[in-house]
Amino acid sequence: MKSTVRRRRELAAGGSSDLFDLVDAGSADLVAVALTGLPEQRRRAVGVELTEWFKTHRSTFWGSAKGTALAVAVVGCLPTAAQAAALLSRRSVAIDGDRAARLVRVVAVERGIDWLPELARRMADKLTRDVWLGHWRFVAGLLPADAAPPTGERFVELWVQSLGTPDRRRGAPVPLVDRLRADPLLPALLPRLFEIDGLGGPMMFDEVHTDWENRRRHVLPTALAQLAAEGVVDRAALLDGALGRLLRGDRPAALRAFTVLLDELQPGTQEVAARATDYLRLLADAPAPVAVMAQKALRALPDPEPEAVLAASREVLLRPDKALVRGQLTWLDRLARRHPDRAAQIAEVIAVAAGHPAVDVRDRAAALTARHGPTPAAGGPAPAAEPASAGGPAVAGARGDDLPHPGPPAPAPAPITDLDELTEEVAALVGTEHRGEPLDRILDGLVRLAPTDGPRLRAALDPVLARRHWAWAAEHSWDPCCLCGLVSDLLETAGEPRPAAPQRGRWAALLAAVRRTDPQGPPRELTVTDPRVPAPHALLRARLAEVGHHLGEPGHPGLLAAPTSANGALDPLALLERLTALGERQPWRWDLTQALLRLPTGVDDTLAGKAEALRTPAGDRVAAWLRAGGLPDPVARLVPLARRPRKVGYDWQHDQLPPRRIAVELRPPAGYPDPYGLLTVDPPPMETDHATWARMWPSVLPHHLGVVAAYVLPQVTAAADLDRRDGALALPLLAECGGSGGPAVDVALAYGLAARHGVDRVATLDALLGLAATGRLDAAGVGARLGDLGAGQLVKLTRAVEPLRDAAGAGAPLSVWRLLAAALPPLLAAATPPRGLPDLLTLAAETATATGARIEVPGLAEVAGRGGTSRVVTEARRLHRALAAG
Repeated sequence: MKSTVRRRRELAAGGSSDLFDLVDAGSADLVAVALTGLPEQRRRAVGVELTEWFKTHRSTFWGSAKGTALAVAVVGCLPTAAQAAALLSRRSVAIDGDRAARLVRVVAVERGIDWLPELARRMADKLTRDVWLGHWRFVAGLLPADAAPPTGERFVELWVQSLGTPDRRRGAPVPLVDRLRADPLLPALLPRLFEIDGLGGPMMFDEVHTDWENRRRHVLPTALAQLAAEGVVDRAALLDGALGRLLRGDRPAALRAFTVLLDELQPGTQEVAARATDYLRLLADAPAPVAVMAQKALRALPDPEPEAVLAASREVLLRPDKALVRGQLTWLDRLARRHPDRAAQIAEVIAVAAGHPAVDVRDRAAALTARHGPTPAAGGPAPAAEPASAGGPAVAGARGDDLPHPGPPAPAPAPITDLDELTEEVAALVGTEHRGEPLDRILDGLVRLAPTDGPRLRAALDPVLARRHWAWAAEHSWDPCCLCGLVSDLLETAGEPRPAAPQRGRWAALLAAVRRTDPQGPPRELTVTDPRVPAPHALLRARLAEVGHHLGEPGHPGLLAAPTSANGALDPLALLERLTALGERQPWRWDLTQALLRLPTGVDDTLAGKAEALRTPAGDRVAAWLRAGGLPDPVARLVPLARRPRKVGYDWQHDQLPPRRIAVELRPPAGYPDPYGLLTVDPPPMETDHATWARMWPSVLPHHLGVVAAYVLPQVTAAADLDRRDGALALPLLAECGGSGGPAVDVALAYGLAARHGVDRVATLDALLGLAATGRLDAAGVGARLGDLGAGQLVKLTRAVEPLRDAAGAGAPLSVWRLLAAALPPLLAAATPPRGLPDLLTLAAETATATGARIEVPGLAEVAGRGGTSRVVTEARRLHRALAAG
């Protein structure tokens, strides 16, 4: 190893390779030592060489060690902050934050430069969404303590992130409140917390000192309130900032930090009274949690302005949030008692709630209006609204569902025959993190264009792939279903001369792997080498490998399996035409397999005869498939799935799993060999996550609704009992599949109705309405599953109320009533009535009255006959009266 003195001499004499070797090795300390005492003129010469050397490595990911060494060399050699920022701001360069800043400051002092603050500001302006936190720590470490820091959105967001993830390499973590007290950035960045949209979500981090169970919740708002009590920050500024943020609005999850801050500050009555106008605006317009906070603060005022309260109440009583409206009615009742001279005016405002969708709210409003309204002797009949009917609003007459039939699936888009269109489709695919779109049209376009326009195709795709989203950069090892690497390799080799393609060996190995036979089991055409990969996804992987293996071969005018319908279905006549165009050329094995799976089910001897007339092996295979009727329906069975055992030591994931889950098992019918394994489905472990790939499976089996439902069920279930987002987005695609449903569909819809996120409940609603419109919804089956889940406390029943009410309003009241009639018996029999049961009883009474259909609900009469006035008993009586009247 060369000595430090020798390195300095060689560097001063014109040899830069050793310095670059140190940078490449990540030896930041040795780089700093090697630069010590180097003349400025020589430094600038090395800087020119360093810039050119970096350009040859710009596609390399510079890890934190190598990036830190680069930062030291850049500051030690480049002449300006602008040139230094151009290199160090690249996304491929990771820097070891505080350590890099310390080394760079030493190098800057030794060199005698003063542009580190300018470098920090230039780098702060270039902070991106996917920048590493260490990058921010480096920028912040370059700022002088007495200088005004950058206040750009990304700089502030990363500051908040740094507060939640302290550097633990410095020993035991210091409590956040102590770190904030000594933070020089706090005075300048604190006002920005209330100005940047979406920042409230990251502000709600917890602080963990010993273990996760003993963590401190929402520690940042708590720390700010403590600093306000100490006088370190301005209490009035926090109050006004939080209220201003709530007034401007944001996503509900992003607003929670500011309601927590206000709760921690506990503003007194004088502080609330001084800001009463703002609180009243929040009461009328803000999301429900914020409005409830404002209502609580205003109700604590000893003498609020009645006119302002009444004006806000007219808006509040029209809101769908029952808890908020009931609280407002109680407040108005108290005001009417306190101000009897205004009782009639207050009663008129209370009457606004007579049109509320919740029956119990309507009843309460009617009672209060009658209590506080003018008596007949004092001026005629009371202006109270009519009490709600026993079963809900009056209807013109009994009716069933009124949903338009969706008609046949839309035709698939025309094949891609133009290079510009293919480039646009590829850019749309790899330009975002989303990876669940069907690939068929792009694969078909590649097969069509690669043999004839190879060089132009390569030239068009290269810049698109250079700009792709980071999520498509490589295969993700943690996700066994990831296709990013395969798709990227396919796109990167498209258009190259076939003998020079470096990936053909990989494609051949993948194709050989899916056809390996297992001597211990039945013969399989498609072997799934990883049990975590569902069979439809293994088929997708096989098709990608097959396209990669054959891409560029002449004589294949597109894929046989390219769908003719938007749902993935393939017209048999179109398949026969494509086989005829192939002539004596053999089709690709998995391309033809996918084409067969997309054909309609059922025996078709006429088309089978036409396929046989081709007198080719492929034609004979199609004929045999058509005569057999395609894939048969599997045998489905509901199975309970228990949480896995706890691992030794700390097992955070175990605590997040539900104790039980209802799953579905599929098996092929007796005598069917299931050569592709598509009809053999075992429930995967609860923690299985197929991300967005599940949305690709409906197009693999477009005529097998029940089979696809079994495959996507784990994702849908996790949307309800693990609160994952986007797990139910495959359900509307599922509803477009043909074929029979079965238990998997019922369980999927039941879980989807109770999904955590609104986007998943809306997707479930779309699927439910789509199946009801085509007469394929088993409402009683879905209801029975929902009732079992709710009674077993496996889902939160309150989430299902909104989508079911929307379904009834959208034209499916009879389906909703049948669903509820099947769900209510296990819910009514539960030892502890689940939350949400009263609302389901109310909706059942409304839909039963609206449809005029009388369905017996076991256990309803017993609950309705109980004493007391609980909501469960009250709503059970309402439904019982509605059924008796019918």
